[in-house]
Amino acid sequence: MVQTMALSKVLNLREQEKKDAQIAYRESMEIFEEVATKLYTILRKKEDAEKSYDAFLADSISLEKIREQMAYIESLNRQIVDLQATVQKARESMESKQLKLTDAHVEVKKFESVIEHRRQAAEELAQKVENESMDAISIQQHISYKNR
Repeated sequence: MVQTMALSKVLNLREQEKKDAQIAYRESMEIFEEVATKLYTILRKKEDAEKSYDAFLADSISLEKIREQMAYIESLNRQIVDLQATVQKARESMESKQLKLTDAHVEVKKFESVIEHRRQAAEELAQKVENESMDAISIQQHISYKNR
């Protein structure tokens, strides 16, 4: 049982690591979703700006207005490139934390399995000792009964 107690302490440590990994993964997932949403919003703005630009070209709008729209679209393009890199980093971070979470989960399962096997072995040993003890008592009772 002492071995099981030591393993239980290690199991508790592994479970805490797993909880920490779950929290880190959840946070990285939220960051990814936030950055991806920003990227989506900017892509929608760019799409709207391009439609507006096409409408300006179809109408007789001043050259200055067209230049402003082009500058705005270019600004959105720069933001999109920056956000795409940020989204990729957030995705990689999230995937890394997911792997850590998976590894922590596997470690917890390993220790649970080892503890369960040792518990079963201890129970089997106790049952075997009890059976041997009962056999010895039965034999002694039988011998004392015959000797009467």
